[in-house]
Amino acid sequence: MDPITDLFNTMHVASVVQARLEATAPWGLIREAEEEAGAHSSAPKNSAAQLAHFGMVSRGNCWLSVKGMPDPLPLTGGDCFLLAPASMYALRDNPRTRARSFCEAAPKNGSNVIHYGGGGAPTTIISGWFSFAPTSIKPLKRLLPELILVKADQAQSLALHSTLQLLASEMAEPAPGSEVMASRLADILFIQCVRAHIASSSGNCKRGWLRAIFDPKIGEALKAMHEKVENPWTVETLAVAAGMSRSAFALRFKELLGETPLEYLTTWRMYKAIGSLQKDDRKLFEIAKSVGYDSDAAFSKAFKRVLGVAPREYRRNATEAR
Repeated sequence: MDPITDLFNTMHVASVVQARLEATAPWGLIREAEEEAGAHSSAPKNSAAQLAHFGMVSRGNCWLSVKGMPDPLPLTGGDCFLLAPASMYALRDNPRTRARSFCEAAPKNGSNVIHYGGGGAPTTIISGWFSFAPTSIKPLKRLLPELILVKADQAQSLALHSTLQLLASEMAEPAPGSEVMASRLADILFIQCVRAHIASSSGNCKRGWLRAIFDPKIGEALKAMHEKVENPWTVETLAVAAGMSRSAFALRFKELLGETPLEYLTTWRMYKAIGSLQKDDRKLFEIAKSVGYDSDAAFSKAFKRVLGVAPREYRRNATEAR
């Protein structure tokens, strides 16, 4: 299993909210860091740090400004975007238009259609929010740049459009099984966005986790870790998998990922364990063994160090929440 597939299998989208923005010039909407998309009547009640905004311009044009990026980006019909959790951004008809909060513009009647603007040239954006569990945020921040932009003329945009239209249709006219369909389509849409980003060969793919994945040597060590997370890996055995000396491997790994190989391995083992604690009733020792620990005591110690809570307590909390 390659690391990207492993991450997709482990980090599922928890929920999705779909909305349609019908804007007329002049118009501008902004999300600040402290806002919650949950202010929209049908949005999930999650911290904004757990919500990733996606959208597709289906009619008209607009400008997207993202904090940390020097210039606004022009969007035209067919362009798609995905903003990482906790992003601060604005959508406007013109970069000079004053923007109001998304929360202020949200409809109060339970509708998922936002009508906003001054009555001029129209723009329609099919958009929404992916909600992720708090424990998914760190892995997602490794994977996602602040913005993934898929232009209408990119080969991957057709698949994105089809999935977005299916998602919009499913949420507009609920039928038996709609909740499951929406959840699966959200997973597919998220994966399509990331795959389109990787295929774009943009500069963002040459930083952080993705840079490490595609590094010819460090990528081999990461692949080995993700394929057999339960192996008794050491820095030496991982260096062998990478075809490097121990010292050169350790230095290069930390340079690319900002942590040591064993810190990375421990953290990923805990994320794999979270899935088991949430989804099955295996004994703690069995889960510990599945992620490379010989005793539940050693596993519990590592789990609490990484996540701040004991695994038994985490399982109890997850069961109560469910």
